[in-house]
Amino acid sequence: MSTVSPFLDPGPLTTPGALALVHLSRDNVVPVYLSSDSGTVDGYSEGAVINTRFGSFPHSTLIGQPWGSQIRASVVDTGSRGRKRKLGSVADATDVAGNDTEAAALSPGQGQGQGQAKDVKTAATGFIHVLPPTPEIWTSSLPHRTQVVYTPDYSYILHRIRARPGAQIIEAGSGSGSFTHAAARAVYSGYPKDSEEKKGKVWSFEFNHDRFLKMREEVEDHLLGGLVQVTNRDVYNDGFLVNDESPEAECIFLDVPAPWKALPHLSRRKPTPALLASGGLEPLKETSSDWKSPLSADRPVHICTFSPCIEQVTKTVEIMRRLGWMDIEMVEVAQRRINVMREKIGLNMPQERGMNQSPRNVAEAITRLKQIEGRFREFNKGGADADVNMEDLDGEKAHEGQNGSLDGDADPADAPTAKPWAAGRLIHRTESEIKTHTSYLVFAILPQEWSEEQEAAALERWPCGKETKVIGSLDKQTRKQEKRDMLQGIKQKKRSAAKAPNPEPGNPATKKSKTE
Repeated sequence: MSTVSPFLDPGPLTTPGALALVHLSRDNVVPVYLSSDSGTVDGYSEGAVINTRFGSFPHSTLIGQPWGSQIRASVVDTGSRGRKRKLGSVADATDVAGNDTEAAALSPGQGQGQGQAKDVKTAATGFIHVLPPTPEIWTSSLPHRTQVVYTPDYSYILHRIRARPGAQIIEAGSGSGSFTHAAARAVYSGYPKDSEEKKGKVWSFEFNHDRFLKMREEVEDHLLGGLVQVTNRDVYNDGFLVNDESPEAECIFLDVPAPWKALPHLSRRKPTPALLASGGLEPLKETSSDWKSPLSADRPVHICTFSPCIEQVTKTVEIMRRLGWMDIEMVEVAQRRINVMREKIGLNMPQERGMNQSPRNVAEAITRLKQIEGRFREFNKGGADADVNMEDLDGEKAHEGQNGSLDGDADPADAPTAKPWAAGRLIHRTESEIKTHTSYLVFAILPQEWSEEQEAAALERWPCGKETKVIGSLDKQTRKQEKRDMLQGIKQKKRSAAKAPNPEPGNPATKKSKTE
């Protein structure tokens, strides 16, 4: 079995025990761990089976397929499911409908998942697609334990906080793990060989113990143990150190109810009690004089907070300014889908999805009006017949609508030989409403803090105040005097040219060509 996470390298084919995302419809994706059990499982003689409204799909038909394959539904003996068989009996049975029940009862010593699997038969209709696990598809299929950070948000967040291979990310609020999986892929630079080797890593913190256990289990099942470290911690009071060591993070994402309470721990120097009291915060509980910062010392740090309410944003920005964060900016990401479809227009179209029962063109509309007027004249010819049965007329009209055709121009796409999925006009429509969750994203940067030695070395390499012909090296009065001198020189040249004697008109030597 591969030791690389399927979210990073799923391989070319599906394998037993692998995580597969079964795509049922556009917004319906189900995560499944493929099972290779060859005997009766859960009452099915075909082994493990996925039951959907599109049909039944034994796991054996999904294993060994290229990712993205379309899998046809199978005929599964659902009538024998759940029937209790006495141990030791090996008699074959047939149900009332004539379908085979379980191939044989389990003999003593046989358990679930043993024996030979029943051969499956392809059903007439129904199919699904088996997709590899990716953070984007996982976000739409994961079990929701908390509010989920969706793809439009976390893709923009990872870009703004400069997440890249080899980076160290602090995440406060693991929740359902949507951002965790995307961040692990963004910082992936290989698995560390030992605890001393430093690779890209996500340091995730979760306050709720039950969610912490679920998240840790998911990380191990998805083979992300070397890339993600989940810690059960109250970051408001206990900070972000792990085993009393600094993560040395350069990217931070806070998805907590009160991000401003965690900001004092995200400093390079310990904030003073007076500074925290001015912002309405309590002093840090840590009393040790040797205070460690969880941030990188030699790089600027980028942070993002995820807050659904504007009051949270206001308080967060206030504390950020007091703690020295710069370039503070709030962004709201709004996603709107554009649906591309084929629209079939015609008066003889059936009442189905994507069908527009209106005239295709003017000729079809005129033809339809002529038919209506013709039937009206025929009905009123010589006076209305009192014995006419209106139900008969309705039946004739329905019959014409089903089997009759108009005399208008026929659409080549509606011909019997045309492919049904290629019929109609290709159009696009935007969503009327934005359905994704909207939250306010607050971004900021904590600049690199230089020591006096670093400042002296930079000043020696790039001296300030000794530059020439550089904007900023001279004061305002000096720049104005240089401008006056330049303009004075231009005026002197013009005066000298005006006082010079005019050349003689007949002397060709004094004439200049136009090309000079």
